[in-house]
Parts: sequence; C-alpha cells; structure tokens
Amino acid sequence: MDSKIRAKLRAKASLLDPVCQIGLDGLTDNVVKTIDNVLENRELIKIKILQNSDCDAKILINTLAERLHAEPVQAIGRVMVLYRYSKKKNVKHIEI
Repeated sequence: MDSKIRAKLRAKASLLDPVCQIGLDGLTDNVVKTIDNVLENRELIKIKILQNSDCDAKILINTLAERLHAEPVQAIGRVMVLYRYSKKKNVKHIEI
C-alpha cells in the first residue's frame, strides 16, 4: 500500500468511531475473531486500546495485520486503524 492510498484511508478513518476495544487481557482469540468479522463487514475499522492495557499500538497493529491478512493504516497513541478488502458481495467497498 503506498502513501497516497494510506492517506485516503486515514482521512476516511478520521470520521469513524472505534468499533472494538482491547483491554487488560490484551489480544485474545475472541478479540481477534471480533475484529475479523467487523473487518469483513466494514473493510476499514478503528480500534482503541484501553488505558488499563499494557499493549503498545504500534506492535499490536502489526500483529493484528499479520494474523488477519489486513493492512495497517495508522497507529497513533492508543488508537489503531486497519483495512482489509472484503470478499463479501453485499458490502459497500471503499473506493481507493
């Protein structure tokens, strides 16, 4: 993914609310499954890491991207943005 596409996705993500939160337990299998399902339905999502979690967003976004075959878009502070093209036909795909 080049910088122009990443910039467009960051701009679209700025309007989004976080759809998932990672807490004290960190990255559990249930959290990964939830994020996977939401990515399949929305393509672009924002994830928040709660204050009580010791997870680092920059490390976590790369781990999630690898496990979910997604693209890391942005990790700032305790907020991450992931993108993955959906294979579903009834999903409104994001124009890149």
